[in-house]
Amino acid sequence: MAEEHDEKSPPFVVPGGKAVEECEDMIRRSLRHPTVKFLKEHLEKAGCAVGDNFIKAVHCHEQISGGFVRGTGIKVCSNHMRIQDEVNQVVIHELIHAYDECRAANLNWANCAHHACSEIRAGHLSGDCHYKRELLRGFMKMRGHEQFVQLHRCKEFEDAEFITKEWVTVQKQYEFYDKWEVAIMLLWMQSESMDHLANSDCVRRRVMKSVIANPYCSEAAAKDAMEAVWDVCYNDTQPFDRAP
Repeated sequence: MAEEHDEKSPPFVVPGGKAVEECEDMIRRSLRHPTVKFLKEHLEKAGCAVGDNFIKAVHCHEQISGGFVRGTGIKVCSNHMRIQDEVNQVVIHELIHAYDECRAANLNWANCAHHACSEIRAGHLSGDCHYKRELLRGFMKMRGHEQFVQLHRCKEFEDAEFITKEWVTVQKQYEFYDKWEVAIMLLWMQSESMDHLANSDCVRRRVMKSVIANPYCSEAAAKDAMEAVWDVCYNDTQPFDRAP
């Protein structure tokens, strides 16, 4: 959820950000993503069909990636987008807000608890807080890093199959990771606890950032609202059977 931008303020530009036309093409590609298709289908089942102009690329004047605005639809901030995965995530996140708006007749975005609940669900269910993305944002430290730093000397490690094409692509997009750091991440990610750790801290952090931006919610009110609805909203996975 996001407020409309101030047309008079200068646009916030991310290095490598896309032009509106490029972002529109990326949005069209995102519509083929399985999770996007799933959410659109369930919005239609709930009586809120997504029209052709519901998701739009715009040049934003604030430091956000996108937003859902009641009665308007979803905006994706082209100047904040660099790769297709980022567009996919914005669209999925905002479609969850749209689904919440559709299914709850009394949802009030000025109510801090209502806003916090939808942000909790969007953060948990969209994949925003997958530990891969937290690592790339720099919010997670690689435990046991020292155990792997010598592995790059091994021919077996260099040829290991878990150096996947996907991660080599990610590495090229985020040049501050070298080949061996990518490999170390893949090894470290095998820990069963990583998904829970990333979601718990990441969702809370991102919920607070969003709700504090709500002009009706102070920082204290945002925190109280988040804690009050956390258990119910984090465990509410509709329209998914469980968190993806």
